[in-house]
Amino acid sequence: MADEEDSLSQFDISKEETDKLVSEVIRFILFKFHQSSGTPIKREDLTQIVTKNYRQRNLATHVINEAKKKLSNVFGYDLKELQRARSSSTGQSRLPQSQSSVDSKSYVLVSELPLEVFKKHVVDETTSPVTGFTFVVLAIVQLAGGKIPEETLWHHLKRMGLHENDEHNPVFGNNKQTLETLVQQR
Repeated sequence: MADEEDSLSQFDISKEETDKLVSEVIRFILFKFHQSSGTPIKREDLTQIVTKNYRQRNLATHVINEAKKKLSNVFGYDLKELQRARSSSTGQSRLPQSQSSVDSKSYVLVSELPLEVFKKHVVDETTSPVTGFTFVVLAIVQLAGGKIPEETLWHHLKRMGLHENDEHNPVFGNNKQTLETLVQQR
């Protein structure tokens, strides 16, 4: 408790105000996750919730970390930060943290439920084909070095029987729209 009060004193903010900010961030994350499941949540959006009324340095980081703990303890979700792979000709895999852009960070929610419970109560069997399609597309893109022209991707998908102009696929409906949805989800 004393450690928490010490960390709050550096921001010159009360515990009640911090709890309110943490609750607002959690509410935003849960609504955003429900609204567009699978789409990453930008750190910039979370930071704006904190900085609209407070200007203290590192307060947003503190609030997001507290929200992360509460999401895990109360809701059973892990707020995972997405790591962006950076290509470099010098052999460095990542730039130092101080050089990376805050705007490029984003998060996704991952369930912490045991696999058996998750399968029994959460997994929707109707989404399994789309999940399979997603993995195939991601594998093709990954094998192509992380980038692939759309026509080349469709060439590979045609070999699996998926045609770009097929709007009446029995599983996906419109194949092109399904792929565009994946692109929107990054």
